[in-house]
Amino acid sequence: MTEKAPASRITFKDVHKTFAGAAGGRVQALDGVGFEVAPGETLCLIGTSGCGKTTTLRLVNRLEVATSGWVWVGGRLVLDWDPIELRRSIGYVAQGGCLFPHLTVFENITLLQDVMGESQAAQRHRAHELLELVGLDPVEVGARWPRQLSGGQQQRVSIARALVLDPPLMLMDEPFGALDPVTRTALNQEFLRVRDHVRKTTVIVTHDLREAFLLGHRVALMAEGKVVQIGTEDDLVNRPASEFVREFLRGHSGVGHA
Repeated sequence: MTEKAPASRITFKDVHKTFAGAAGGRVQALDGVGFEVAPGETLCLIGTSGCGKTTTLRLVNRLEVATSGWVWVGGRLVLDWDPIELRRSIGYVAQGGCLFPHLTVFENITLLQDVMGESQAAQRHRAHELLELVGLDPVEVGARWPRQLSGGQQQRVSIARALVLDPPLMLMDEPFGALDPVTRTALNQEFLRVRDHVRKTTVIVTHDLREAFLLGHRVALMAEGKVVQIGTEDDLVNRPASEFVREFLRGHSGVGHA
């Protein structure tokens, strides 16, 4: 895959993360996680509940910090980045959209531009451009409040907002999980169109294996804080690394070896 910019590469090496447990002990969330996401690649993280998917995602933008090991973004350790600079270089899409209810669609999208002092004309131009990119009519929805949008429309706006500063990286935590199946299928297809247009390095957390195979160039299957296999759909289906991988495929998608 052709590299757009060194700032768009993500690397994990021997990453461990523990949290304080309820009884005063330590809970191991990640146990020696290591992988790389190439520039322009979309990697989907999937696995059993509590396997460490979201913790892994949150280490990239320093919402969490590794207990040990190393995480690099663009060739720099995340701890060497200024947190604000780091997060402005990463678009973030959460489940449910998380739009600000007191701001219009235009204002939600352009909030960071406003913080950075960009002109109203530049903000409006960028909002129009991004709404059209995600398949929404700027004239029709730009002045609406989030409560006036459907769930699918809110997620499209949240994707537009994440792209507003043209970040090299995107993090998406169950971005389509709260949607009904029809809307989810439509947004999956819309995401593929946007993905191939903007070519951001993207990490997506999902619990849906079919969605992971559809949206990701590769999939990382996690269990008990470890990456048990990483590869393409063909790799996982036809060359499963363990019996756990085979059973996961059977149980979640009906694919895999009999």
